[in-house]
Amino acid sequence: MSSHREAPEIAKDPVADSADLYAFVSPDRPDSVTLIANYVPLQLPSGGPNFFEFGDDVRYEIHIDNDGDGRADVTYRFEFTTEITNPNSFLYNTGPIDSLDSGNWNRRQFYSLTRIADGREHRLAHKLQCPPCNVGPLSTPTYADLVRQATYTLSTGERVFAGQRADGFFVDLGATFDLGALRPFQQLHVAGKRVFGVEGEPVNATDRMNVHSIAVQVPLTRVRRRANRYGVADRASVVGVWTSASRRQVRVRGERGAADTVAGPFAQVSRLGNPLFNEVVVPMSEKDLWNSLPPAEDKRFARFVEQPELAALLPALYPGVFPNLDRLTRSKQVRADLVAVLLTGVPEGLIDGFTNFTGDVQADMLRLNTAIGPSRKPNRFGVLGGDLAGFPNGRRVADDVVSISLRAIAGLTVPLVDRAFRPDAATAALTPGLSAADVTAPFLTNFPYLGTPYDGFGNPPASS
Repeated sequence: MSSHREAPEIAKDPVADSADLYAFVSPDRPDSVTLIANYVPLQLPSGGPNFFEFGDDVRYEIHIDNDGDGRADVTYRFEFTTEITNPNSFLYNTGPIDSLDSGNWNRRQFYSLTRIADGREHRLAHKLQCPPCNVGPLSTPTYADLVRQATYTLSTGERVFAGQRADGFFVDLGATFDLGALRPFQQLHVAGKRVFGVEGEPVNATDRMNVHSIAVQVPLTRVRRRANRYGVADRASVVGVWTSASRRQVRVRGERGAADTVAGPFAQVSRLGNPLFNEVVVPMSEKDLWNSLPPAEDKRFARFVEQPELAALLPALYPGVFPNLDRLTRSKQVRADLVAVLLTGVPEGLIDGFTNFTGDVQADMLRLNTAIGPSRKPNRFGVLGGDLAGFPNGRRVADDVVSISLRAIAGLTVPLVDRAFRPDAATAALTPGLSAADVTAPFLTNFPYLGTPYDGFGNPPASS
């Protein structure tokens, strides 16, 4: 999955687990970028009476690098507090929640938003409110209204939302982690050909699950560095984005119901830039280390990008299907194409009309060329599908990042740097077989874009 449970330690701490990150020029407001960071993955919608929420002891941040050094030039920091209105009730709500100030709502969350830039912190807002979780038609009968009430436009130009949304990431987890099976090609799998006679139907394992999102829509002038012009080929047009979660270094458990004590500076426990980077590229032994470091330190992981394990596994798992990839991998040739896509951005001249190069510093960030406007006809395969507004130029909510990443690792992007290489015929068709159509909750056409969270009463549907 994109980054759900991607490392041993953060898998034990879902409240701080960065699950997905999106960064794109806003189609409903093209003079801005939308940044969405998801946390608390794999939420069962019916998980009451203690429904899911952000951590009051976690510092959530979205970082923007606008000069290519892999370090934050602008940071948006979200910090949460939780209040209980009726200490004598075990219930999340005692009646319908029809507004954010409803007396029926017993446990509510608020947050402050701070912008950090040029070494200075500026508190943009204090005690903004999250909507409740989507409990069901009796408890949250007008959920879309609650979301509108919890979407704020700030005097500094940002729009902001923090709360529960439907998980929009689509992936066949059950097949993927069963020895790398891809159901559309399961009959070609080295072990699957003894089990499956025909191709299978993919399953979206994250469908009908919820996440918690922090989303901010920021004017371009607030993320790009100052420059005389912002054309597609101008370095100042490109920003790098990642998200992180941090906790205090020390926590002492209180005895006999006493409150815990936390102390010390914040330590980063989770990070996410490109989807699947820590999940698929970084080896198990170094995943927790990767989560603790800033992108500026990613040069130490470059060897795993230059010769990724998955590129060697695909020919072994699907014998005879990827002979050219097999020869490339066995040659130990450095995968300069993947280094460009994941660590430096794509230099000018490799793809007509496109670059998101940030410089020679190798850092895992979502790189977005803000001079490339929203696509009129989005293609779910992004840049590989001829749509320069899509992944790996940032990431939109409907981009098929699993298929794009699989095809790139399988060699489809190698001709960008080695024109003599011919990708295997199967590479352009490589996919788990899912798309945004396999997400039950439809995406929104405007901020905050991710669909209405699934409610506990209706999940699974009563008719099933």
